[in-house]
Amino acid sequence: MKKKIATDVKEPIKLRTKQLANGSKSIYLDIYRNGVREYEFLKLYLIPERNRLDKQRNEETLRTAYAIKSQRIVSLQNAEYGFSVAHKSKINFIAYMRAQVNSYKERNKSLVLGLKDLLDMIESKHLKPLSEASKTLYYNVVSIALNKAVKDDLIPLNPATKILYSDRPRKGNATKEYLTLDEVKELIKTPCKYDMLKRAFLFACFCGLRYSDIRRLTWNKMHKVDGNKFQVEIKQQKTGETLYLPLSENALSWLPEQKETNDNIFLLPNSTTTIEKHLGIWSKTAGINKHITFHVARHTNATLMLYFGGDIYTVSKLLGHTSVKTTQVYAKIVDENKRKTVNLIPNIVKD
Repeated sequence: MKKKIATDVKEPIKLRTKQLANGSKSIYLDIYRNGVREYEFLKLYLIPERNRLDKQRNEETLRTAYAIKSQRIVSLQNAEYGFSVAHKSKINFIAYMRAQVNSYKERNKSLVLGLKDLLDMIESKHLKPLSEASKTLYYNVVSIALNKAVKDDLIPLNPATKILYSDRPRKGNATKEYLTLDEVKELIKTPCKYDMLKRAFLFACFCGLRYSDIRRLTWNKMHKVDGNKFQVEIKQQKTGETLYLPLSENALSWLPEQKETNDNIFLLPNSTTTIEKHLGIWSKTAGINKHITFHVARHTNATLMLYFGGDIYTVSKLLGHTSVKTTQVYAKIVDENKRKTVNLIPNIVKD
């Protein structure tokens, strides 16, 4: 069933939706020109609105769809009045990249997050210093999106291919930032302007879930097992694997008051830039001189579990890693901490 999105202006291109079996609606362009009709499906989808976050996501998707529609109309007008097709290369960069975020969603979750973060930074003009790992991720996602723009005949070539390999950002051996137990205790004592953000971050410190999984976590995925013990069931956004994660008393203590079963547990801002800004303010107030992100909370959880005696295989499973090799990075951190600890005792000269 195809449903028209109402508009009062007669235009050669109209935005319409097609109802899908899963309850979502696929957005497409209905293009009618010179007696010929064609359809262009945008790979953008409106999801059923169960809560405020769903509504905000749909609003953002519609903005992207209307931007693409406007660009297509301009292209038609350029062709009609004899302008060169090269004018298509002046397509709005941000709008096009936003469209790529939606088209990548089911193919590469890490690219989606990287591109979305970069676009948020550009639009907010919050251009913070970047780590080598971030530079590499942003370079890769922009290069891939530009390759797509070449394929769509929007630009003649990808300028990233002109950059020498030696000049391209390289990830290298990035260190894992984490918090010590004392630093976690300082955060607990320190007020945060957004209590829900504080709760979600500390929950992550004690359960190790990724930010993408925490923001999607709903109350109906919280299951009671063995009396008063709880575990969460979640399909990990990054790996696609289902994780059954036992929750400690520490993690449970940071859950907000329970709402309806289908509601999200943590209602967080959509912008990761906004989240990191307020995490930074909170951590500085607590006297912690580290760049705090939700991934730091995940690193903290892994490091603390290993430091207090967890075996690497079990920790790997709790983190949802597909390989123990990924977890070994945290084991090296713990070994280094142990070496530092034993050397805290001052040297004693023998008589």
